[in-house]
Amino acid sequence: MTKMALGSHPFLLGFEQLERLVERTAKSDAGGYPPYNIEQVSEREYRITLAVAGFPEEALEITVEDRQLVVRGRQCEPDGERIFLHRGIASRQFQRTFVLADGVEVTGAGLKNGLLHLDLERAPQDRIVRTIAIERDRSDKAKESET
Repeated sequence: MTKMALGSHPFLLGFEQLERLVERTAKSDAGGYPPYNIEQVSEREYRITLAVAGFPEEALEITVEDRQLVVRGRQCEPDGERIFLHRGIASRQFQRTFVLADGVEVTGAGLKNGLLHLDLERAPQDRIVRTIAIERDRSDKAKESET
């Protein structure tokens, strides 16, 4: 039995982009660092919270490009005066990527108590109903033009 690709299923016409999106999402795994939560705040609002303890605001970068929300943290320069006997708080650089659905926009970001909060909102979908006119068979039109 062969595995059928999602975009090639006969009932999913025009969903090839969805398959590429799923593949891109699977490749964007950052190995669990930094840990994060995703919560639904309301019917159309979401919040992503990343644990970025030890990262100052200037070491964090948030971008949205091609429906991808990318959060990067640059490694901070260690303070030369400090000598660690044990260093258990990670401060390595990271990149965490989230794929956004159509209509989802980042509305704000805030850093408080070592947690980076990203607020997102999904625009309401317009429900459009169209009536499609049924035309005569094109082969009938071709026969008429021949006579």
